[in-house]
Amino acid sequence: MLFLRIFMDETNQEVINIFQETQALLKGHFILRSGMRSEYFFQCAQVCQYLSKVTRLAELLIEKMDCKQVDLIVAPAMGGLVIGQEVARQLNARFIFLEKVNDRLALRRNFLIQPTDKVLLVEDVVTRGGRVLEAIEIIGQHPCEFLGAVSLVDRSTQDLNLGIPFTSLLKMNFPTYEPEKLPLHLQKIAATKPGS
Repeated sequence: MLFLRIFMDETNQEVINIFQETQALLKGHFILRSGMRSEYFFQCAQVCQYLSKVTRLAELLIEKMDCKQVDLIVAPAMGGLVIGQEVARQLNARFIFLEKVNDRLALRRNFLIQPTDKVLLVEDVVTRGGRVLEAIEIIGQHPCEFLGAVSLVDRSTQDLNLGIPFTSLLKMNFPTYEPEKLPLHLQKIAATKPGS
């Protein structure tokens, strides 16, 4: 079975069911943002079509979080926008986003991070942590209380060293491969880059 690597508690099963029902969990040959390849891909945008599912995922994520007193949610565009906004709504917090400028995240649109803000970073899927680290760097340039980061899915294959507390709703360790070191069955499938 596909999900044997996961400890299947009720929450994990519910999250997996949501991803399967919304066709957000894809199987094929995928090029990840990092350039690595994978047989599985979480296309969280598929879940975001169904706001009742987003609401439930945010509820489950908030249940796992240590911090409940949050003033400001920051999310990297595009992937973190919908889940970040829903977490902010449920926590009655402000919401801002970081967007790409020349393929790097930037704080724009006159968004402000105030010194009194208790800030939480929200992302959809973390694989190697590149975008999260960019966001951490941006938030770290502002005097605020930086509480940590959360994501719907942590699909990292190694321990992430983000330098801040990090919680994910679901941990799934799908293998990733260098493009020149693909297993034979993936070599036979055309690679696609579906985006997050």
